[in-house]
Amino acid sequence: MMRLPVATSAAGLNAGFIGVPLDIGTSHRPGARFGPRQIRAESCLIRPYNMATGAAPFDALQVADLGDVPINTYNLLKSVDIIEQHYGPVLDAGCIPLTLGGDHTIALPILRAMKAKHGPVALIHVDAHADVNPDMFGERIAHGT
Repeated sequence: MMRLPVATSAAGLNAGFIGVPLDIGTSHRPGARFGPRQIRAESCLIRPYNMATGAAPFDALQVADLGDVPINTYNLLKSVDIIEQHYGPVLDAGCIPLTLGGDHTIALPILRAMKAKHGPVALIHVDAHADVNPDMFGERIAHGT
């Protein structure tokens, strides 16, 4: 990601990019699972500093790519648990996760992990629709719940 190093641990990092290639929670447009890979591919064009301002955040911060969460592509509920468990050690290391997703379902387990570490958290969600349904087709967890 952005030509940054790859790391296997969040220890010592200020922030880390984490891919969550999940789209089994979506009802209409699959393909978000390819988001992390494509964002990484396009990010190689980004310079490590801003040419106009001279800002160079990677000179002051330790940032790396922590790879992808190994989700279960056949089970949404297991994947939600896997994502939540994956974020725990990252947050425990004091590393700020920078997530590359994935359908909107990924917000739930990430927020759960953040709540476990920091207490109550909030989310500002900007989208064309609210994604606050109590269920979708009888399921409590999906991209629009």
